[in-house]
Amino acid sequence: MSYNISITKIQQSKVETIDFNNIPLGTIFTDHMFICDYENGKWTNPRIEPLALIPTHPAAMALHYGQAIFEGMKATVDAEGNPMLFRANKNAARLNFSADRMGMPNFPEELFVEGLKQLVDLERNWIPPTDGSALYLRPFMYADEPFIGMRAATHFKFIIMASPAGPFFSKRIKLWAEKKYIRAANGGTGEAKAAGNYAAAIRPTELAKAKGYDQVLWLDAIEHKYIQEVGTMNIFFKIDGKFITPKRDGSILDGITRMSVIDILRDKGFEVIERTITIDEIKEASKNNTLEEAFGTGTAVGIAYIQEIGVDGETIHVSNESPVGLEVNDTLNAIKTGKVEDKFGWMTKVENELA
Repeated sequence: MSYNISITKIQQSKVETIDFNNIPLGTIFTDHMFICDYENGKWTNPRIEPLALIPTHPAAMALHYGQAIFEGMKATVDAEGNPMLFRANKNAARLNFSADRMGMPNFPEELFVEGLKQLVDLERNWIPPTDGSALYLRPFMYADEPFIGMRAATHFKFIIMASPAGPFFSKRIKLWAEKKYIRAANGGTGEAKAAGNYAAAIRPTELAKAKGYDQVLWLDAIEHKYIQEVGTMNIFFKIDGKFITPKRDGSILDGITRMSVIDILRDKGFEVIERTITIDEIKEASKNNTLEEAFGTGTAVGIAYIQEIGVDGETIHVSNESPVGLEVNDTLNAIKTGKVEDKFGWMTKVENELA
């Protein structure tokens, strides 16, 4: 299906004012945004226009009832300077999975990808050229219908905005295994990228940081022993030569970096097991020296190498090095920048869409 996306360009770009070697996290945004409106049962008026404030009624239902979802993805450049998108079709599908769970309308996946391509083409000069940096893309959908009452909204906005981003974690991280607060439970919204999931994580994350840790290691909601995720990441453990990652059980996010890392590890000859894993199992593996390394995976962070885990007043030492994690990260970055063959067919080159 062909979509007619209208484009209104800004008169003067701000990109020349940006120091790409010193990018503040999440505070710098590009010149334009993609917008589409849902009304009368269909998506209408797809457009790219200058980034600006969005008029919002105080009764907008997202503000009161939480119908808001989002995606996170990155655009990089190859050696010839062509913008590249990583598995954009997977983000489009996951957005609609979240929409289904939150009682929101699906967004046309072809329009999702086309809107991304045209926005990234327009903002190609905003993609940082340094290794480990990228143009972070934030597609999101929220209910903007003004109504006070508990029902599904009938009017929504879908927006894509972009922000240049440097490397996320520059050091190995320490985790706090949380046993009071929970992230998700079976039957809840843990598999959806719903805004409320992240709001509920803010307070426990701040408490973990006050203890000297970087992120929360989330455990299950019932017994507080089965490992789910790390902060905004999925997690992998290398134990006795094999990689173990918590299986998808309705309470963890179907991470796109997670699925990609599984493919890369298996391609490199490692056995990857998706199953339940307890914090006690990690503790025991550390004691008997079979815990070889661990890392978190996510769009924003890429690969985050884990140094230690705090739980119940004691410290689980993970490792001082992450040789496989480093190799996987290098492979991911090389695929995203076209330095190695994309044998998995993950990358979409953004041609001169606006020519």
